[in-house]
Amino acid sequence: MSREIMIQPLTAEAFAPFGDVLAVAGEPDKIINQGLCGRWHDRAKLDFDGGRAGISLFQSEARSLPYQLEMVERHPLGSQAFIPMSLDPFLVVVAPDAGGAPGQPLAFRTAPGQGVNIARNNWHGVLTPLHAPGLFAVIDRIGEGANLEEHWFDQPYLVRAG
Repeated sequence: MSREIMIQPLTAEAFAPFGDVLAVAGEPDKIINQGLCGRWHDRAKLDFDGGRAGISLFQSEARSLPYQLEMVERHPLGSQAFIPMSLDPFLVVVAPDAGGAPGQPLAFRTAPGQGVNIARNNWHGVLTPLHAPGLFAVIDRIGEGANLEEHWFDQPYLVRAG
């Protein structure tokens, strides 16, 4: 298994096994607000086992490349959407499940204006902005129960620009 991960552009097709890409693409589903606003409707599947949807604000320090990936996490009780509050790209790392542990990670760089919704119980890296201010709106499950599982790699991966 390679310990280097090359970053690829974030596309809906490549990211589909892990969740949804949140982006304006094509024509809007509806025109609203006196004909002055396009609405791209219902772009992500929010999936919660109990609890409720909540909106939190996260501010994370910007990271630089190459990035050392030491751990991933998952949330068995709910999906988690990350919506940047600036037009700066950020790094999204995900990994398929391999018998209860993460498999080979993949790394994506968002385009300006893209966000992601990581499906419930999918391994993913921590919030990794590549530029300050690193401010995000996060929509996830609020409620009782163990909704965080972390996995620390024996050897870190090095994530490089592709």
